[in-house]
Amino acid sequence: MSGELDELRHLVAEGCRVLAARQLAPGILGHISYRIDETRLLVRCRGAQERGLAHTTPQDIRLVELTGEPGAPGELDGYTVPYELPLHSRVLMRRPDVMSVVHAHPANVVAADLAGLTILPIVGAYDIPGAVLAHGGVPVFPRAALIHNSALGDDVADSLGERPVVLMRGHGLTSTGTSVQEAVLRAISVDTIASLSLSIVSAGGTLKPIGAEDLADLPNLGAGLNLGAAWRHEVSRLE
Repeated sequence: MSGELDELRHLVAEGCRVLAARQLAPGILGHISYRIDETRLLVRCRGAQERGLAHTTPQDIRLVELTGEPGAPGELDGYTVPYELPLHSRVLMRRPDVMSVVHAHPANVVAADLAGLTILPIVGAYDIPGAVLAHGGVPVFPRAALIHNSALGDDVADSLGERPVVLMRGHGLTSTGTSVQEAVLRAISVDTIASLSLSIVSAGGTLKPIGAEDLADLPNLGAGLNLGAAWRHEVSRLE
């Protein structure tokens, strides 16, 4: 299990750096978690040498209990769990289908929501996974609170429901997936649609979802492209 944990720490750290490179989590805010078993998760923690998400290392990814206690001896030596750990733990507890939770603060997502713009499937082949995600609806958690306790974590989970992503008003977004890659790429898709929406409205346009015929005609290009190639591209951008 030790070798597998090391690989997963590397992957979660990589995901954090991708978020930063995409400007979805600038500075020191934001975190990613990955479910290990029924009671433990890996999550980006804060250490004495905090340098922000862009400089996350596998050492910053720590094994903790859903309660915030160390998941193994020495796991939190010199580290503290993120203040918003309940955001991760409550979603993971409520959604057994979810393996990874991403919490980020993309400025365009926050701005679009505050401007009253809904995430709509305004694009098609431009971003097929994004179009499908948006077509299913992206709910909004209406509070700008820091999710620092289980009650607030449950409120976010309620707003998320069975959807893959929830916006958080005046705060950011929370994205989920069956892998770190899927959760991060979903966050990127929502940010892309939010950014396009702001540009369209700023240019005097109106947001119009693509037609049902076009949506139905979009092929599923498979995980090899949607996740595999897409993730390799994101990682290569880090270099």
